[in-house]
Amino acid sequence: MSTPELGLPMVVPAPGLPARVRIHEVGPRDGLQNEKATVPTEVKAEFVRRLADAGLTTIEATSFVHPKWVPQLADAEALFPLVRDLPGVHLPVLVPNAHGLDRALVLGATRVAVFASATQSFSKANLNRTVDEALAMFEPVVSQAKKDGLHVRSYLSMCFGDPWEGAVPVHQVVRVCRSLLDMGCDELSLGDTIGVATPGHVRELLTELNEAGVPTGSIGVHFHDTYGQALTNTLVALQHGVTTVDASAGGLGGCPYAKSATGNLATEDLVWMLQGLGIDTGVDLGRLTATSVWMAGRLGRPSPSRTVKALAGTAQPPKE
Repeated sequence: MSTPELGLPMVVPAPGLPARVRIHEVGPRDGLQNEKATVPTEVKAEFVRRLADAGLTTIEATSFVHPKWVPQLADAEALFPLVRDLPGVHLPVLVPNAHGLDRALVLGATRVAVFASATQSFSKANLNRTVDEALAMFEPVVSQAKKDGLHVRSYLSMCFGDPWEGAVPVHQVVRVCRSLLDMGCDELSLGDTIGVATPGHVRELLTELNEAGVPTGSIGVHFHDTYGQALTNTLVALQHGVTTVDASAGGLGGCPYAKSATGNLATEDLVWMLQGLGIDTGVDLGRLTATSVWMAGRLGRPSPSRTVKALAGTAQPPKE
């Protein structure tokens, strides 16, 4: 607890919610890839270490995308060896294609992620391919990763709205999700890339995915807070049975290929809500807040997380 002397937040469980939630921390990858300045490799490594020290057990470390497209993560080969031996921590990495997978395998990665889109416009902007062309590109990557014993996650962008196409039909999202699972992906992350989802929309998509044979246990949610809906949408997903939630320490991140995409759901804001609901995350909120304050200092600007702002004065320093 960050404020144990005050007993806050008061723990009041609600019915129909999971006992534990796994936070998939995306700050070091999704958060830093959208920064204008390139963060030094050692600072990134220290960021990962501090997040692990705060109790996060799934931390997305970097991306093996060509440096031309995401120059902020061009140091993947240098960074990954600095953090890969953290005990009890999974360090998934993004791989866009077979070459990216080969680079990750050489360094000993055991978890990888591919990234698809539910819409044609964003697929062409992000991958220079149609949706079906992108799926065809991912199929041998996923197949090879599974042969090598890796856990494969798939991000699916624009599940709730697209800046070029507007509202995205639910059946369109379901089709791509089903295709990704059929090719062997272990887990899906439903991305609200521009932050336009609302609770009813979230509930409908999750329901239709179940009806199409996509189990809730294979679904994670990835909300952006553009319209202040990220926590509300997360709560609806938890009520549906989802137990994996993506979040970014300090609320870092966006998407370099969707200019209307603002920051991710802040991990601290998520932990505060879950803590108040009595849901276990294994995360020490004080240490997490201190980590985000530290990173904000390295970036030269304050964290957008409301919880970080509220608790910054009481944040506990990281362990020596």
